Amino acid sequence: MSRPTTKAGLLTAASKNFEALNALVSGLTETELSTEFDFSGDEKKKEAHWQRDKNLRDILIHLYEWHQLLLNWVHSNQSGENKPFIPQPYNWKTYGKMNVAFWEKHQTTSLEDAKAMLLQSHEEVLRLAETFTNEELFTKGAYAWVGGSTLGSYFVSTTASHYDWAMKKLKAHRKNCANAQQTGS
Repeated sequence: MSRPTTKAGLLTAASKNFEALNALVSGLTETELSTEFDFSGDEKKKEAHWQRDKNLRDILIHLYEWHQLLLNWVHSNQSGENKPFIPQPYNWKTYGKMNVAFWEKHQTTSLEDAKAMLLQSHEEVLRLAETFTNEELFTKGAYAWVGGSTLGSYFVSTTASHYDWAMKKLKAHRKNCANAQQTGS
């Protein structure tokens, strides 16, 4: 699916990818849920997140926390409080450290709580997106606080695109589990 450039496309892609993510999560076996993620054997998976996230909860919480970034950023700026998307002390060069802080913050969060939190934040993000016009979401310069991008691109990144990222990671984990069963390890 191509990256949405309209409000309707954003809402559709976010909803479809969220449904697909939930279907994938619902289909995970007990073995897949209880086996810690390990991508160390794949040289193509060098990005930090492949080592950071150890289970489904970690992925769901990551999505939830990025929803919170979007919600807080939009609400703050709409209220006249000029805030960057990435909160201090982080920035776009150091957001990996912020992701680790999110991971650390939620090590005692249960999987069930993570699922509920993500469902609620997903719904909040879609409700917020609904309040904007297509032009407000996808016209550069519609809001000075967005910078050189469009507001809609942030919504797409924190929903449809991020859900796609999560599904790729879960499918890679599922494949690792299947390979381990086949080799008997």
